[in-house]
Amino acid sequence: MSHMTYAEAMVVGLVQGVTELFPVSSLGHNVLIPALVGGSWAQDLNVSTPESPYLAFIVGLHVATALAMIIYFWRDWLRIISGLISSIRERRVATADQRLAWMIILATIPVGIAGLALEHLFRVVFSKPIPTAIFLAVNGVILLIGERRTRRTRPHLGTLNEPGPDVQTVAPAPGGRRTATAVARAARQQEIDRAVAADGRLATMTYTQSVLIGSAQIFALLPGISRDGAVTVFGLFRGLSRADAVRFSFLLSAPVILAAGVLKVPDLTGPLGDGVRGQVLVGSLLSFVGAYLSVRFLTRYFAKERPLTPFGIYCLAAGIGSLIYLLVR
Repeated sequence: MSHMTYAEAMVVGLVQGVTELFPVSSLGHNVLIPALVGGSWAQDLNVSTPESPYLAFIVGLHVATALAMIIYFWRDWLRIISGLISSIRERRVATADQRLAWMIILATIPVGIAGLALEHLFRVVFSKPIPTAIFLAVNGVILLIGERRTRRTRPHLGTLNEPGPDVQTVAPAPGGRRTATAVARAARQQEIDRAVAADGRLATMTYTQSVLIGSAQIFALLPGISRDGAVTVFGLFRGLSRADAVRFSFLLSAPVILAAGVLKVPDLTGPLGDGVRGQVLVGSLLSFVGAYLSVRFLTRYFAKERPLTPFGIYCLAAGIGSLIYLLVR
């Protein structure tokens, strides 16, 4: 770990931030990229070694990723946390926000238990380049199957495209032109209203449904399998719309990613972090920026009910291509 360069830290940090939210597996990319580059990268950035300091580094980046998500969705988290507090205070679950808060908690428990019990075993056994390439290709197949499911069935919980304030209705500024600020404000308000409507629909799920969907995160312990992708596809099979399934995956991701990062912070402040704390800060900054821009893009992408197909094709091609390269080089 003491040989990690700033260039390596910057690439890993940016890749972590972007791929954590795209349904393409951040861990899979952080295993494959060093293996494909080879040389010192393969030696410095080996996640499968026991007590891997590289793993502490990339999981530590999760804190920055989670913070980016929390900041982007701060209104939503404030509303959901307020719902949880009021539910505890009133000793009842009456509103959509109260119900959704408990759903998130319950849906997070299975992956929390599995992560504590199986993370080390799965990482040491499976977090090697060839198995990771295979799992990445499998992730592509999962996304394509989920997209096919979406096109064959009509979701019963609605979509984020239900009526909201139209950006085009913003009153024009003097002279007949709408200002860029007014348009941006209207677009953001539309996004907020859609999120509230989506949470209302998600709250109509049963607790059993939410736990089953949340349990899909366990598959992401396998490098190459995306947490958000697994939750989204499982949500589709449980009747959610594409946009609502993605929304629920983002809500579930933040606490899991943050918890995983916080658990590794002691490693980074201890001997494993000696000589690389500067690299950690640089990588975290890029991870934060990458995650913030990614969640902003994906929220708007799926709000228009756009397909999972491009991500599925990418994972399938990248996984198969990486596998062939690793086998023949």
